[in-house]
Amino acid sequence: MKLYYAPGVCSLAVHIALNELDATYDLEKVDLASKETETGQNFTMVNPLGYVPALEIDGSDILLEAPVILQYLADTHPDAKLAPPAGTRDRLRLQESLNFTASELHKSFGPFFAAVKPEGALEEQAMKKLKSRFDRLNGMLSDGRAYVMGDDFSVADAYTFVVANWAGVIDLDLSPWPYVQAYVARVGARPKVQAAMKREGLIN
Repeated sequence: MKLYYAPGVCSLAVHIALNELDATYDLEKVDLASKETETGQNFTMVNPLGYVPALEIDGSDILLEAPVILQYLADTHPDAKLAPPAGTRDRLRLQESLNFTASELHKSFGPFFAAVKPEGALEEQAMKKLKSRFDRLNGMLSDGRAYVMGDDFSVADAYTFVVANWAGVIDLDLSPWPYVQAYVARVGARPKVQAAMKREGLIN
């Protein structure tokens, strides 16, 4: 397998999952501005939309979209138990979490990473929406669970951690959401998470 990635973006979730699985894989860094990989490949030949993650499997087949890739990895490595079995109610809960992170939390960060940042009332509106998504996540974690699905780490945590951790990129203090703050610290301390972040140059 080969993961096409850019440091710190949602491809980090896949990188973390690969580490947690002790999978054998290659990495290829992508410059998202030029759409060129570190080996000089035109990345739009891999993903015409030009964004990561992209996971090459079987030497040619390409999987796109973090939630899909994460579930594929979990399903092809069932002994690691990074996702409940397909068809179960718990699997629906995992998919619910992945979709919330993708369509609500991740999307709410979009305005703050845009080439033209929102200002004034638009910035206030965007921040209000983002904070409401952190309210939701904080409420979910407030029952004392260690991870999104309960006591065990899953692929949903790889994605939720990466996106929640972007709060630091935009200087958003997580202290108003103590359960989220503790969760980010807890996941971030996992050795396989640390290894992925070090490999991407995000921490020393």
